[in-house]
Amino acid sequence: MPTLFRFLVTLGILAGLAYGAMFALVTFVQPKRGEITIRIPADKVNPKK
Repeated sequence: MPTLFRFLVTLGILAGLAYGAMFALVTFVQPKRGEITIRIPADKVNPKK
């Protein structure tokens, strides 16, 4: 039983670290906003068979 308890505690700590990392990314990182234009050649849009 102590092995199962140690395993569950380790999983809980790892889950807490992952949650903390995601929370930090959401809080501190601001995405860059901008317009994106991509030109697609006519051959790619309507390929001849």
